[in-house]
Amino acid sequence: MANIEFEFTKDGPLLVKADGKVEYALCRCGHSSKKPFCNGAHINAGFKADASKLELKKS
Repeated sequence: MANIEFEFTKDGPLLVKADGKVEYALCRCGHSSKKPFCNGAHINAGFKADASKLELKKS
């Protein structure tokens, strides 16, 4: 099983990473025309959110 990390970027998408490689960029602002994926719409929408991370490591 890969090490999985969820990175909530500041004012941007949720990045889903497997073993350090970005697999998906998911929309958090609700304005993407490619939901559930991010298309950069958060920039013009003025989306604001703090950054944080959640890691799931294999044992």
